[in-house]
Amino acid sequence: MGYNEGGGRGGFGGGYRDQRPREFHKATCSDCNKECEVPFKPSGERPIYCKDCYNKRKDSGR
Repeated sequence: MGYNEGGGRGGFGGGYRDQRPREFHKATCSDCNKECEVPFKPSGERPIYCKDCYNKRKDSGR
């Protein structure tokens, strides 16, 4: 029985992915203090960045 037969992986090209809608959590950006939403539950151990600040940090190479 192949992956696409029975209950194996789907044949949609991206491998297995959970089909539930993503749950977002409110957070405050560590740089600009703007409220934002992230697709994970912040633990408080690492900084959180809004989309704009994240892209600035990524583009500047940190």
